[in-house]
Amino acid sequence: MSDCSRTVEEVKSIILSSKGFDSQQTAKFYDSWAQTYEQDVKIINYRASDLGVDFLNSHFSGNREEVQVLDVACGSGMVSKLMVELGFRHFVGVDGSKGMLEQAAKTGLYQDLRLALLGTEPLPAQTDTFDVVIIVGALDAGFAPVGVVRELCHAAKPGGLVCMARGEHTGTPANQYKKDLERELQLMEEEGLWSPVGIKQTDRYMEDPHLSAERAKDMQEERYISGTVYLYKKSIH
Repeated sequence: MSDCSRTVEEVKSIILSSKGFDSQQTAKFYDSWAQTYEQDVKIINYRASDLGVDFLNSHFSGNREEVQVLDVACGSGMVSKLMVELGFRHFVGVDGSKGMLEQAAKTGLYQDLRLALLGTEPLPAQTDTFDVVIIVGALDAGFAPVGVVRELCHAAKPGGLVCMARGEHTGTPANQYKKDLERELQLMEEEGLWSPVGIKQTDRYMEDPHLSAERAKDMQEERYISGTVYLYKKSIH
């Protein structure tokens, strides 16, 4: 594992190298990063998976050993590794990167892994099937389009939970994406598709990749970007 000693600056450089990519380019980018992804993101204190799983778990009251979990944009399996420690056992993973799915397969935690580029291909999940649907990190410009949230809702069982964790990245595309996303979430609520369970905000989602190490030392809290976890319950009709 020759790359295990990457610096913060090197990891930030990797992240910034994908800026402006479309979803297909992003998938290829993650193919090339897959083998060292988990150890690299730990270096920049990437906490998205922990934040999403913790918030979901705090609002979950069912039998964890029996429920079916759809892990969308599952990557290398970071979410399922955390959820299995909490008693969840049944996972189906979806990702647009073949390389990432190969890493997820090595965890041995998924009953099924499905390759699909969100927004370009339909979400490969039957309607009204999963007790929990979770997506961490992919709801941003260049990744999954906003319309994917409707597919997440469709995949959940009536009464099921949909958990979405995302970082508040900087820049015009990211700002517009957040506005469009929250408009769509509100519209789906008005349409009676789901109801909000809660929203959790954090000041420390991950270190800001745009911030140099020198500046980060002087800024403490400001060296992180913030993040939001949205949790919804699908309506029972």
